[in-house]
This record gives sequence, structure tokens and C-alpha cells, in this order.
Amino acid sequence: MEKKEFIYSDELISDDVADGLPAATPTLSHYDEAGQAHMVDVSAKPATRREATAEAFVELSLAVLEALPNNPKGSPLEVARIAGIQAAKQTATLIPMCHPIALTYVDVELQVVEGGITIEATAATVSGTGVEMEAMVAASIAALTVYDMTKALDKGIRIRQVMLAHKSGGKSGDYNR
Repeated sequence: MEKKEFIYSDELISDDVADGLPAATPTLSHYDEAGQAHMVDVSAKPATRREATAEAFVELSLAVLEALPNNPKGSPLEVARIAGIQAAKQTATLIPMCHPIALTYVDVELQVVEGGITIEATAATVSGTGVEMEAMVAASIAALTVYDMTKALDKGIRIRQVMLAHKSGGKSGDYNR
């Protein structure tokens, strides 16, 4: 049997190593042939409806959860919701290779649950590029805002599980975690 070699993360690997990798390992699109970072040209892509949802979890102690309604800075959940929406609109200024896109919808929902707060951020557009990063930035900044609003009560707050939960539209199709 002939041994094959693959390129993975700019490294030549053999097929026995590649067995542990996904079957179709995509290439990284934000690098040119010389290995320098660049913005991908999406001008030839058709403008289609694209949507993405990201999630985050802020782990809070029971004492912090009980104190949420009485926070002297205001409602941490409402401030975090607005911060997440604002952040989604600033993604291209925060992440160098992201395209500035016209968002048609952003929503951030926060819910108090046992052990903390769940965050779900959704972004949508009609564009030639996706909105995964906008949703991820919204969830991340909402989580950081919860931390900022409650850190006086506990410095041990943890932000966990920031992840893409769903995306639809575009060339790569739908994705569901």
C-alpha cells in the first residue's frame, strides 16, 4: 500500500498521522502562498442570507447570582445584552482579517441558570461572507460585561464554553454543534 502525504497547518504529514484528522482538512484561507496573513477577497461570492449563533457560559457563585437583582451598577444582564449587540457591530475593527459587513440582525439573550448565566448571540446578514465572528464577538463581550458588572463581588468568575453553535448560508452550508 502506497503511503500518502498531506499538508496540514503548513506541515507535511504522512497518511498514518492524517488518519486522526478530519477526512477533508480545509486549508487556511487567510494566508497567501508566502504564509503572510491577508484579507480574503469575497467580491466574487454571491450575497446570500447568512446567520450564526454563538454561545458562552459565565460561571458565577450562588452569592453573585443572588445579588444580581440588587447590583448598584444596574442590571448586569441588560448591560451585557446591549454590549454584545454593540460588539457584533465592531467585529471588523477588533479582528484584523474580518470584513466589515452590514448586519441585518443581532440578538443577545442572557439567562440565569444553575451555576451561572448562559449567553446566546445571533447575528445575520445578506452578504458575501458569514457572520460567525460577529456572533462569537457578541457572546464573548456579553460574557466579559457580566464579569465587569459583578467582579466587585467575586474575582473567581469564569467565562467558559465560548463556541459557535450554529451557522447557515454560504458556500460551506449549515453547521450545527
